[in-house]
Amino acid sequence: MAKIHETALVDPAAELADDVEVGPFSIIGPKVTIGPGSRVGPHVVVTGRTTIGRNTRIFQFASIGEEPQDKKYAGQDTELIIGDDNTIRELCTFSRGTVEGGGKTIIGNNNWIMACVHIAHDCILGDNIIMANNASLAGHVTVGDWAILSGYSLIHQFCNVGEHSFTSFASHVNQSIPPYVTVSGEKAKAKGINSEGLKRRGFTPEQIQQVRRAYKVLYRSGLRLEEAREKLGEMAGDHEEIQPWIEFLDTTEKSFIR
Repeated sequence: MAKIHETALVDPAAELADDVEVGPFSIIGPKVTIGPGSRVGPHVVVTGRTTIGRNTRIFQFASIGEEPQDKKYAGQDTELIIGDDNTIRELCTFSRGTVEGGGKTIIGNNNWIMACVHIAHDCILGDNIIMANNASLAGHVTVGDWAILSGYSLIHQFCNVGEHSFTSFASHVNQSIPPYVTVSGEKAKAKGINSEGLKRRGFTPEQIQQVRRAYKVLYRSGLRLEEAREKLGEMAGDHEEIQPWIEFLDTTEKSFIR
């Protein structure tokens, strides 16, 4: 049976695994599902049609699954889906999706989300992402696996943040970020590749060198975008680590930092 503090309010219709813990003064709504091994700290609100997977820890004063901050929202039964093994620190706010955006905000597995982070409606996050304190995502943002958003990074709506990318402290991002790229600045600009992050994830020196070569094709060769895409396609045939660049260029709908 779930371990629920006597001051917590858990709706009888909520579905909690037998070993879930709910701390003092927390509120769990009727459409909430929480998987095995997860812990909800004190003074947390989990509401709406929200699903939380296994072994996820939510710290105090977080607001999870509240209505989206979208004026078009009219009470539709939209969702927030959170995967397994996530850490969600103090005062985070995660919104449900909107009908116009597909109805779901989705957060993957093993993400480290620090204090005061905001994830808006219809965002889709992959796995192994780090979002440092006060980083914020506007609506409809996609964040790829292993991306790192430093403190106070602000991501504009509909941007695509590529896998293994990195935003420096207080970066203001109003265009998409290709995979592997480090950006910085009040009007964020590309500064190179996230080589340190790639080393930590086990990329070989040869693989990192190929990623660096791809960066130079896109940012320093002077080629038009179509020409750069063709050149990267040729490189990807021998080096699979180039493929994320191709997928990004072929699928991103918003202009990207270049």
